[in-house]
Amino acid sequence: MSNRVQIAPSILSADFANLGSAARLAADAGADWVHVDVMDGHFVPNLTIGPGTVRALKRLTSVPLDVHLMVDNPAEQVPWYLDAGADLITFHLEACVHVNRLVQVIHDGGRKVGIALNPATPVGFLDDIVTDLDLILLMSVNPGFGGQRYLPGAAKRVQDALRMCRDRQVSPLIEVDGGITVDTAPLVTSQGANVLVAGSAIYGAGDPSRALHDIRAAGERGLEVKA
Repeated sequence: MSNRVQIAPSILSADFANLGSAARLAADAGADWVHVDVMDGHFVPNLTIGPGTVRALKRLTSVPLDVHLMVDNPAEQVPWYLDAGADLITFHLEACVHVNRLVQVIHDGGRKVGIALNPATPVGFLDDIVTDLDLILLMSVNPGFGGQRYLPGAAKRVQDALRMCRDRQVSPLIEVDGGITVDTAPLVTSQGANVLVAGSAIYGAGDPSRALHDIRAAGERGLEVKA
């Protein structure tokens, strides 16, 4: 495993009147991805942005867009985000009936694909599809709102996901989203996570660039513990 933790700042916690500036700030700070939370007000109790915003962000930053679909009908919406320029599209297992088909649609579109799991969804539900994934996203809060407190069970779920991947002899990225700070980052990287989504801990900080650096450093200390 690489000793570098990837950071994906979530613009859900940025100023929605200045999302372009938020994306540029992430790029300037060395972010690996810009995490874009799409919420429909049905799958989760919040309503955020759509493909038009993703298309605009794509024009404004060279950092790959990590689009997280928290929607009831991902099969219908995925083509919108392929067209808008998403580099990686993650949809929720809980919202999809024909999972293999949707994974193939995204790969056929030339993009990376991830599947997200809510905190109460067993990691083992991915066992039959994990060999086709580029990323597993484990929610460490109940999705819908930024700024929530990290749920301690996430570290064990990362451990379970890593074990499943090793059993299947694959190595998708393992991303954790929710309540990630300098304190919680090493809890999940020490168990095998290598991508961290952080929103309010970055965009709510007095110095967002420094906050991103500190979260990455904390996560990498966790990787050292694992090694």
